[in-house]
Amino acid sequence: MSVTLDSPLGALVGDRSQKAFQKAFGYTTVADLLGHYPRRYATRGELTSIAEIPPGEHATLVAEIVSVSTRSMRQKRGSVLEVAITDGTGLVTLTFFNQAWRQKDLREGARGIFAGKVGLYRGARQLAHPDYELFEDDPSEQAQEEWAKKPIPLYPSTSSLASWQIAKAIGVVLDVLDVSGEPVPDAIRETESLASLAWSLEHIHRPKEQDQWQKARDSLRFQEALVLQTALAVRRAEQKNVESVARTPGADTNAFLAGLPFELTPDQSSVINEIHEDMSSPHPMTRLIQGEVGSGKTVVAACAMVTVAQTGGQTALLAPTEVLATQHFRSLVKTLGPDMTARLNPVLLTGSLPAAVKKKALLAAASGASHLIIGTHALLSDAVSFADLGLVVIDEQHRFGVDQRETLRQKGRHPHLLVLTATPIPRTVAMTVFGDLDVSTIATMPEGRSPITSHVVALADHPSWMTRVWQRVAEEVENGRQAFVVAPAISPSVREEEHEEQEISPEEPEPRALATVEETLPLLQAVPELQSARMEALHGRMPTDEKDEVMSRFGAGQCDVLVATTVIEVGIDVPNASIMVILDADRFGMSQLHQLRGRVGRGEHPGTCLLVTHAEQGTLARARVESVASTLDGFELAAKDVELRSEGDVLGVRQSGVRSRLKLLRVTRDGDIIDKAKGYADEIVSADPTLAGHKALVFEIARHLDEDSEDYLEKT
Repeated sequence: MSVTLDSPLGALVGDRSQKAFQKAFGYTTVADLLGHYPRRYATRGELTSIAEIPPGEHATLVAEIVSVSTRSMRQKRGSVLEVAITDGTGLVTLTFFNQAWRQKDLREGARGIFAGKVGLYRGARQLAHPDYELFEDDPSEQAQEEWAKKPIPLYPSTSSLASWQIAKAIGVVLDVLDVSGEPVPDAIRETESLASLAWSLEHIHRPKEQDQWQKARDSLRFQEALVLQTALAVRRAEQKNVESVARTPGADTNAFLAGLPFELTPDQSSVINEIHEDMSSPHPMTRLIQGEVGSGKTVVAACAMVTVAQTGGQTALLAPTEVLATQHFRSLVKTLGPDMTARLNPVLLTGSLPAAVKKKALLAAASGASHLIIGTHALLSDAVSFADLGLVVIDEQHRFGVDQRETLRQKGRHPHLLVLTATPIPRTVAMTVFGDLDVSTIATMPEGRSPITSHVVALADHPSWMTRVWQRVAEEVENGRQAFVVAPAISPSVREEEHEEQEISPEEPEPRALATVEETLPLLQAVPELQSARMEALHGRMPTDEKDEVMSRFGAGQCDVLVATTVIEVGIDVPNASIMVILDADRFGMSQLHQLRGRVGRGEHPGTCLLVTHAEQGTLARARVESVASTLDGFELAAKDVELRSEGDVLGVRQSGVRSRLKLLRVTRDGDIIDKAKGYADEIVSADPTLAGHKALVFEIARHLDEDSEDYLEKT
């Protein structure tokens, strides 16, 4: 039987094991399993004499078995196999639970090497379930030394699949694997001193020495970078071969810019010029604009919309939530001004609109009566069509997958694409995640933004501080200002669907009950200092018109304290709001906390953000919150975010696309590798645009994209 990387896993490990791997990790093929790399390597340690081993230490012993016995367990069913060994300096007992079958190997007089952690049982030293290897003949000192220093791979595991079971299954596969073809071309492997794929797979899983798994890991890491960058290079090449309608600025664009009541920042002007240069090209623009909360991305996008409308085209703006879509609608109407709003005739299209209003919006989009259609996922519906879709604007890209982005673009004749994000991205992350997009950055903030101070309210250290938190809110309200209070849940039984909960690592304690909007509002109403304050609640489960009414009252100053979920995360602008309290702050992602914080300090009054957490000092959860409090620089925070979390979720919800399967590559650490791989990828695609001569590389790309390799090759 010929076993290749795309062979079904079940044929090798059996149906039962295959189902376990599929349930635990989604693995169905040999390549999937072999891509489950060890998370670290243990060593059996230097050889130790029994007389010297202290409890709690990992020991490796060369010893002889002097007795073997079994006994029944007292508290539950099953047996215990006890094997006494000696090296002449003392005795230690090996203990195996429910593994009586090991008596066939572990016989009196047999000698071997035994490794494990030393424990105490009734005052005697023991090794529970140790690793061991018995000698068939009298071993040489060299053989003993080699075995003791051989690395032990430890795999990411689950309750149903232990590390040693994973290692065993991988060993079965490696014994019969036939690797044909190299994803990394020979010339590149030679230049970069990389090992072959077959050698790398063998030695990352079954190394005899430390330098073997290190070389294998380095070779596979480079391969991963090349695969990702080649996929992105193919996408860039495809875009260059597509023709689009050129959209050039003219009188309307100039009038819009001249009519702005403020002066653009240098970054805004620079990005507008980049956009106009892109859209004047006969090929579609694909540009990502990243900038801090409040950096002025909306004005830049509005300018592009006016330019497209001037040439008869339409813009579709896709927002992740109805609240944000509505906020964009209002903000753009305000930014465009009365005359330009009349020219563009913007319409709002969301799922909860009344049928008559929705029908009118659909007609305006299809007929071309509207040049600006703002909506949610409703825009992706088959019922939505456009007369001349010239520009697609995606807000908060991390909430949408690559497929959704393409679905909207396909409603036009290769429209230009503008992606907006308030989540700053380190350069190497942008290269890996958005490698098919040109990246523009708005780093400078407009004039008039007030400073924001952030403080961690550590209730684990100071439970009484909560009283002072509400006093600070009361002080701001008394001075005529307004407050946000954010909770991660709507009620004890209902989470906010749009809330992206931070993952809890296995080392962290079980999370406590979350703060909720429904419980926090009456709690605040009972605070003596807030008796006269006007308070309202806001969350994603409320009807759209009710949410809009609450936000309108808050924006008009008719509400003093807004108790809300993360629906206020982006797009909400209330200049008079000066303080934000985020309850259970450790339950939010770092970028999310940064965006929430950006809702205050938007006017003449300085902003204050109080990050309330029950997380203990020294935990990862506490470290995340403290990192947010330590800096207002979103780009610095983004880099810290990547360090504390994996790249796979640095922007929130994992997207479909080439970044979904990073295994060994770390974009904050491996920038040089990514740079180098990008150069090679561009050369490969330039010389062979269809990748017809790189079938092994195509196989890896298709695997990362969850596609069939033949389909991908045909498409390319």
